[in-house]
Amino acid sequence: MARHGGRTVRDLRRESRSAVLQRLYFDGPMSRLALGSAAGLSSGSVSTVVAELMADGLVEEAGSLGADGGRPRTLVRVAADRGRLVGVDVGETRVRVELFDLSMSELARTERALPGHGSRSYDVGVVAGHILDGVAEVLGADTADVVDGRAQGRGELLGVGIGVPGIVERTADGTLVHGQTVGWDAVPLEALLRAPGRLPAHVPLFIENGARTLGQAEMWFGGGRGAHNAVVVLFGSGVGACVVTDDVERGRAVEWGHLTVRVRGRRCRCGARGCLEAYAGAEALLARWREAGGEPPSGADEEAALTAMLSAARPGDGGTPDPVAARVLAETAEYLGAGLADLVNLFQPERILVGGWAGLQLGPAFLESVRAHTLAHALRHPAGRVGIALGRLGPDAVTVGAATLPLAAFFARGGRRLPVASPAPVPAWRAALGGRLAGQRGGG
Repeated sequence: MARHGGRTVRDLRRESRSAVLQRLYFDGPMSRLALGSAAGLSSGSVSTVVAELMADGLVEEAGSLGADGGRPRTLVRVAADRGRLVGVDVGETRVRVELFDLSMSELARTERALPGHGSRSYDVGVVAGHILDGVAEVLGADTADVVDGRAQGRGELLGVGIGVPGIVERTADGTLVHGQTVGWDAVPLEALLRAPGRLPAHVPLFIENGARTLGQAEMWFGGGRGAHNAVVVLFGSGVGACVVTDDVERGRAVEWGHLTVRVRGRRCRCGARGCLEAYAGAEALLARWREAGGEPPSGADEEAALTAMLSAARPGDGGTPDPVAARVLAETAEYLGAGLADLVNLFQPERILVGGWAGLQLGPAFLESVRAHTLAHALRHPAGRVGIALGRLGPDAVTVGAATLPLAAFFARGGRRLPVASPAPVPAWRAALGGRLAGQRGGG
């Protein structure tokens, strides 16, 4: 096959298809003329690529645009019903699964609570079972019945993306998750999900750190659009961050919650002392309120308890604030500000976006205080250039970001379908993991 600068003609065609799909996805509907300029392709190349994509059912006409004194220009767009994407958020209190079409419109969702929160013992078999059951539920059919990438005649299932707590490691035998704060040590999550045979081998599976999936969602669809350098913070039961720079456009997760903010300080869930997460995560924040004499509602989950704490610190209708709750929240804002100042000094971002359920819940009440502490602790030059705001995508952002993982891979291969391969024999060690999963799912 002919080569151009080390790339084959097939490579060039894939890159052209990818460029057209991405431009239509983020900026469409567009005319072929505008699309050629945006994608850096000649008019002839754009016409050829659009014709291919329309023949494949990936692109469709979307009306026309009047032209001054000339013929109207036909607009084209990505066909939203051409494919399906599943996003999974493995949080520390529940597993959320959502099904999207290509426009990221939600088609279905389900949630399953995780038992034993706070025990640092999140049974991976239970989590894997929740993921598989959730995927089956949102697809509307058992995943074993997904034939040739399709379920009940709907668009092709392009893949399943999963956001998890912890460090993600790629190995020859699949993805491992090192989630120290939840008691996971080199957990073979991908093998556990594949072993039961409920996910067909040809359906792509993507596992990433939850902060990174949050970051990708905000950069694609939320407050990070247009920024070259940004930090997206995940503030939930714990805290984490995704750093996006010119050289790492898709972002990288950083274990920001385990920066030391106080030597010989509080014991963190990771086992060390003085971590930011030991002061600023929702779990630690509520524990500090309780230790200081506060009274979280009995039996309430973290979200309800945090709501009660915020109401106690800032009661409406002229009520008397609870000084203990107010002091703990004020201290938390200072810790978060100091932690954000470290990110400002290290990465000099244009924007910092605070997301996660706890960040969004507390943000309107104390974001200004966090911003003030950040500027006070950071170096003047980078601090003067950064904007600090709340994320725009709400509590579902991790799930949305997880679904963009298979979408990005779909774009990268120019919208080509993956070949359906015959299932390979399951190695003995994976079969054993499948047996372990089957034996544990009953407890979930």
